[in-house]
Amino acid sequence: MWSLDLSHPTVIDARILTRMPDVLRRAVRTDWADANKPGHIADSFLEGPSFDRAGNLYLTDIPHGRILRITPALEWQEVAQTGGWPNGLAVHRDGSLWVTDYRLGILRLDVETGRIETVLGHRNSESFKGVNDLIFDAQGNVYFTDQGQSGLHDPSGRVYRYRSSGQLDLIMHNVPSPNGIALSTDERFLFVSVTRANAVWRGPLLADGAISKVGALRTFFGTSGPDGLALDAENGLIVAHASLGCAFRLNAMGEVTHIIRSPLGKAITNVAFRPGTSTLVITDSDSGTVLTAELPVAGAPIYSHG
Repeated sequence: MWSLDLSHPTVIDARILTRMPDVLRRAVRTDWADANKPGHIADSFLEGPSFDRAGNLYLTDIPHGRILRITPALEWQEVAQTGGWPNGLAVHRDGSLWVTDYRLGILRLDVETGRIETVLGHRNSESFKGVNDLIFDAQGNVYFTDQGQSGLHDPSGRVYRYRSSGQLDLIMHNVPSPNGIALSTDERFLFVSVTRANAVWRGPLLADGAISKVGALRTFFGTSGPDGLALDAENGLIVAHASLGCAFRLNAMGEVTHIIRSPLGKAITNVAFRPGTSTLVITDSDSGTVLTAELPVAGAPIYSHG
């Protein structure tokens, strides 16, 4: 059941915006593909779409450790290599690019020079399980997921907040595969994609910064589950689903109002609004393609463009 009134969601067919050029593809065996896609050669696996103020779109290529840029003219460029497995991206207000790297932790990239520095490589000398995605709040604090190989068999994934003061808060510690992350427009609620539970969790943030009464806003089905998240200006939540070939728009009640359908593969891993517009971009990761679609509501304001 998609909604309480039994109405059907509106289907929006995404279209191809741009495909990774063959010259950038690397059809070689990688440790990442051996672990996550056994028996396959992944010439790329795109994640982390984020726009800067100049309209450039940044992406990660996880198996090959690359940060990529797509210019407004749809020219692809390699910006940097992290030496790890970069996944999520978020643009800071100062123009730097913050990266969740599964192997290395939270990184900061100067996109002009290509210089990379470690912001947070561990917690109290303990390595992270494998960080996945991140988001800035209006004060510049960073919320990020620490997914690792957690799942229903091992519900030990974590969600953290790294304050601009340098304080690190553990918010959740029992999540079976925390992945995408988003905040409501008033920053009173935190949303987390819980991939292996095939659900999106919603948790109220209290005045002291703690979280309480976390529940499942929406559950799905499929061989994988929800991945990247994006919020629109009406607190609609756009959910990329990594095995259904779609992204879904949820309203505040968790009802599905729109289905954004890929013309290509099933691995829809992440979503982002072009700032100030209702244009959504989507990573279709197995095919190394960026899709686009027009949604009925513009994206919510984001920290980098504030």
